[in-house]
Amino acid sequence: MKQGANITIGLVLVAVLAAGGGYWAGKRGTGASHDAGANAGEAGNSAKQERKILYYRNPMGLPDTSPVPKKDPMGMAYTPVYEGEADAEPASANQISISTDKVQKLGVRTEAASMKAIDKIVRAAGRIEPDERRVYLIAPKFEGYVERLHVSATGQAVGKGQPLFEFYSPELVSAQREYAIAAQGVESLKDAQNGAQDGMKQLAQSALLRLKNWDISEEQIAALAKSGDARRTLTLRSPVAGIVTEKKALQGMRFMPGEMLYQVADLSSVWVLADVFEQDIGLVKPGAKAKVTINAYPDRQFAGAVTYVYPTLKAETRTIQVRVELANPGQLLKPGMFAQVELAVPVRKNTVTVPLSAVIDSGTRRIVLVQVKEGRFEPREVKLGARSDDYVEVLAGVQDGERVVVAANFLIDAESNLKAAVGSFGQPGAGADAGPQTGAGAGHKADGTVDAVDAKAATISIAHGPVASLKWPAMTMEFKLANDTLLKDLKPGAAVAFEFVERQPGEWVITGIQAGAAGKAGAKAAPANPHAGH
Repeated sequence: MKQGANITIGLVLVAVLAAGGGYWAGKRGTGASHDAGANAGEAGNSAKQERKILYYRNPMGLPDTSPVPKKDPMGMAYTPVYEGEADAEPASANQISISTDKVQKLGVRTEAASMKAIDKIVRAAGRIEPDERRVYLIAPKFEGYVERLHVSATGQAVGKGQPLFEFYSPELVSAQREYAIAAQGVESLKDAQNGAQDGMKQLAQSALLRLKNWDISEEQIAALAKSGDARRTLTLRSPVAGIVTEKKALQGMRFMPGEMLYQVADLSSVWVLADVFEQDIGLVKPGAKAKVTINAYPDRQFAGAVTYVYPTLKAETRTIQVRVELANPGQLLKPGMFAQVELAVPVRKNTVTVPLSAVIDSGTRRIVLVQVKEGRFEPREVKLGARSDDYVEVLAGVQDGERVVVAANFLIDAESNLKAAVGSFGQPGAGADAGPQTGAGAGHKADGTVDAVDAKAATISIAHGPVASLKWPAMTMEFKLANDTLLKDLKPGAAVAFEFVERQPGEWVITGIQAGAAGKAGAKAAPANPHAGH
């Protein structure tokens, strides 16, 4: 009986264990099936959400891509570019990619190349000179003595026919007497034979011609013929209205035939003799309009025209003189004054042009940055032609309508700085793992306090804390600003956080600044002396 009970209990235990094992196996199978379904669903969703990587882009924005993950020489990982991104296609080897926020921060501006007429302004320095055709010398043709001066000072204005001086000349007295006697003889021989009358007329005509050749006026000759009396002194008059520019006559002096006693210049019209550089002389033609400014009258412009281009060049200055004629009402223009001359000369009627600020001249070649699309620029070597004050003709390299960079291209202002400048055009935060950057165009950050602001010069002096990327200690130094908008709300004493780059050796330019955001480094006192080595 006892043995049967034990068998019964054993069977019950086996049944319980079997039931428990079945339940556990069932639960385990159900759970496994559930987990497998969940994993399968997640895998499907992941497959749907996963984007295809097209290539890997240089983290510093250089035109360098890789089909596989890699790092640049500084240890920075290349950035993946996924399918469907707006800028997915890789830049060509000669293009520069710049992030949109970097473009805005640097103040990059573009302008379309366009068809324009090139009118160049040729500028030259000159001086006012009298019109040589209006200068007169008073030089008697006979010997005599100055008895009395009527015009006794240089610079005195005289009118035409105005007495200059009275003179005595023995030759002139004899000539007057001969004419007076001959005139009386003609009158007395009116009824005489023709031969005697003709001879006396010839004698009178000879004496009269002699007086006229000595520039004795008709009025004086008529008075002599009427009175018949020879005058001891006669008056010499000015042949023209003008200014006495030179006077050598002195009261009581003896003068010889041909000796200059006065020089009179008519200054109602004057010349400007301008020295045009040899490189511009091919553009200047007679008839070109000229604008003349004088230091004495800075608010006035005098209009004239080129009347003559001199045929010789001054070897010392490599300039050629150009004559400009000017009317001189009121005689404001004085001989000897310095003048600034602007000659407007047409160079090209209709040609492709870009602003002068768009051209980067390395000395050996000229480059223009063309905007291929938003945030992408292509440096192109161009061939230039004629220039105006603001625009330059492009003979090759840029087409009409293409947009070129006209502002903030100072970061790549020479071919030798191109790679260093492009290296600073990374994505935001791309340089966080790059370590210290000291090359031209590399960006740096600092905190500080505004010491002084010069809005006119677009500069700011900042007492800043240490700059780790340059290993600088705290100091006070002056920075230039990339554009005038950065000056907004900046006042001495304001705490600021700013970013800056080295545009060229020793020239530091702030590209971004935020007032009231300086860290602890800016609060520290900086040395008073500027950083002379940077």
